[in-house]
Amino acid sequence: MDPITAIVLLIIAGILIVIAVHHIPVGGAPAAMAMATGVGTGTVQLATGAGLTGLVSAGYMYHFAGVDPYIVLLSGGIGSTLMIGITMLIGNVIYIFGVGVPPVSAKVKFDPITKDRQDIYVSPGTEGHGIPTVSFVSGIIGGFIGGVGGSLTYVVLNEVGINPAISAFIAIGFFIANAVIAAYNIAGTIEGFHDPKFKRLPKAILSSLIVSGFIAAVVIGGVFL
Repeated sequence: MDPITAIVLLIIAGILIVIAVHHIPVGGAPAAMAMATGVGTGTVQLATGAGLTGLVSAGYMYHFAGVDPYIVLLSGGIGSTLMIGITMLIGNVIYIFGVGVPPVSAKVKFDPITKDRQDIYVSPGTEGHGIPTVSFVSGIIGGFIGGVGGSLTYVVLNEVGINPAISAFIAIGFFIANAVIAAYNIAGTIEGFHDPKFKRLPKAILSSLIVSGFIAAVVIGGVFL
């Protein structure tokens, strides 16, 4: 793989990662107390967990002899999707049967997917609770895109001749760097693609383009120079 192609692909991978993070419903500490919609943890932590799971899946698949790169990307996407999907499912089980609250969004009157009424089920003083259908679907989409982005990073680094262990190390750092960009842009919680904060995505894409381009130039330049 030539250096220009490698740099371009890494920039694309970074952009995929920030797009993915904006899809994942994160509620932070308020969600842990069922006072906000989403998973009760931080943006970077949740996105990184999904991304690392995708990298493990991609790395395992990549080192099978003769495996098509597209299969590797698909494997990473599926691994990441499973991680975030199971996390959201278990979270909802706890919210519904443990806390006793319905998964509803306070950002929309009707769920964009199921068309179910939301506002009348939101507890007073909260921003919603649990992970409603629209947020769950958004998280699944984000998990897949993020897994593909992380896997693409790993594949490119391997293709330019970097040691697999070092490639994984760099890919993790690359993923976290872009996840932090997205987290800073979100500034707190986000419910998914229906959240008003999702409109901030273009700014994150521009930032990722610059940061990913710089990281890619340094890493790939170090390989070929």
